[in-house]
Amino acid sequence: MSLSVRATSNPFPQLPGYILSEVLHQGTRTVVYRAVQTAQQRPVIIKVLRHEHLNSSELVRYRHQYVMAKRLTNLKIVHPLSWEPLGRSYALVMADEGTLSLEAYAQQRSLPWPEVLQIALQLTDILYGLSQHRVIHKDIKPAHLLIHPASKAIQLIDFSLASQLPRETQELQNPHALEGTLAYMAPEQTGRMNRSIDYRADYYALGCTLYQLLTGHLPFEADDPWELVHCHLAKVATPIHKINLTVPQQLSAIVAKLMAKTAEARYQSALGLKYDLEQCRTQWEGTGTVSTFDLGQQDDCDCFIIPEKLYGRETAVEALRKAGDRILSQPAKAAAPQSELMLIAGASGSGKTTVVNELHKPITRHRGYFITGKFDQFDGNIPFSAFTQALQNGMEQLLSESAVKRAKWRTDMLAAVGDEGQVLIELVPALEPLIGPQPPTVELSGAAAQQRLEQLFQALFAVLATAAHPLVIFLDDLQWADAASLQLIKSLINRNRHLLLIGAYRDHEVSSTHPLAIMVEELQKTSSTVNTLTLAPLSLNDTHQLIADTLRWS
Repeated sequence: MSLSVRATSNPFPQLPGYILSEVLHQGTRTVVYRAVQTAQQRPVIIKVLRHEHLNSSELVRYRHQYVMAKRLTNLKIVHPLSWEPLGRSYALVMADEGTLSLEAYAQQRSLPWPEVLQIALQLTDILYGLSQHRVIHKDIKPAHLLIHPASKAIQLIDFSLASQLPRETQELQNPHALEGTLAYMAPEQTGRMNRSIDYRADYYALGCTLYQLLTGHLPFEADDPWELVHCHLAKVATPIHKINLTVPQQLSAIVAKLMAKTAEARYQSALGLKYDLEQCRTQWEGTGTVSTFDLGQQDDCDCFIIPEKLYGRETAVEALRKAGDRILSQPAKAAAPQSELMLIAGASGSGKTTVVNELHKPITRHRGYFITGKFDQFDGNIPFSAFTQALQNGMEQLLSESAVKRAKWRTDMLAAVGDEGQVLIELVPALEPLIGPQPPTVELSGAAAQQRLEQLFQALFAVLATAAHPLVIFLDDLQWADAASLQLIKSLINRNRHLLLIGAYRDHEVSSTHPLAIMVEELQKTSSTVNTLTLAPLSLNDTHQLIADTLRWS
């Protein structure tokens, strides 16, 4: 039985003990119904998945919102009543208190800013309650907020993405595959910010929500997910008071602070935010105006957070960004488009990977791809190990593209690898869903097998690295690279275009006679571009600044 709504005489799924009467919302994954519990004649809301054939991860996430919401007592959220089996799936049953989504409510009327201010104060209380339970919602938006038309009471729903971890790291993914709602997503949730996710991501989403309620549209609007991610990372929304002239500049500034690009620049506590909002309300109710005042005067964080911004690495980051711009911004018909090898040297723990991750923003701006692999000290006898990791990572990103783009990738890759695609599939399993099953190939051994594999890698990377979508490959622990991988690096730099290859290594393990040093020397004798950044330990001043920022002292 399909749970999606059909144009039949009975469009509703049959759930014993309930009579479904109305479709309230249809999303891409779920349908929400209004219903009556027959035993007690109690009105309820029932949420079901659109399709009952679920994989285990989808079912776990669906049940997660039920379990999470049951735990959050004494909060202004919609508490679930039961978890009912429905065919091969389940239905989430919640009390119906006559509310409607804030999204629908705002579409029906224009909200004056004092009413939005009252909504903001209620949402701040909800965020404070979540913080006391150490919960990050990760998908706050008007569709997940309910309002009672008469009392104007606000409730939060949908905890399918909620987390009780103090912080999370978002892996780099194609924008099409990101969990959550991209229009309200904090920059760090995109995986391209070089920052982990904590409770302050919800403050950014709250800022986007208030922006929409006060102006009638989102802070950033784009049909292309890549463009939308770039907006969250790098663009500043037009101030609210310049769009809606009735909104006080001070309230506009509060929303702008919520939407700061880095978590450190946002509010650090819900109580600090509430203090500023109440200042606006008090002034308005007392004088009919809202004057300016310093924001965040009572914004004291109650948890210990070490800032994630980089200290003492400004020169290295700038050099790496310039290298990225040289490669990423090359036009398709450049006179002499070239690839580049950027080496980053430093001791273990010196921040080499963190510096490299600063490239995510310019890569997104140029619609490029970033793939990464890591050499292992004990895998030196396995040729191309880091490259196969990087390609697996890249294929997983491409699999989340649209069907049209996947078809284009399939055509281009098949043309590049010919009848020998199975050789790559055995090393990179994620390639098979893109190009399909491939015929068996002639088995080779020794140098012949290695040479064939190197040629196939070159052909595949030539498809991945173009002016339309330049490629950045990051290879970590290059001091443990095998000879075949070093040879492939030379070939890629000399033959491919629109490619930036970054290699990090521990400089104290690489002598002048090390194979890596020899490879670099050979490249430097050609016209290839090779640059090296060396990361020294942090200076005393940088360490002082890190401690001062952590403790919020001067």
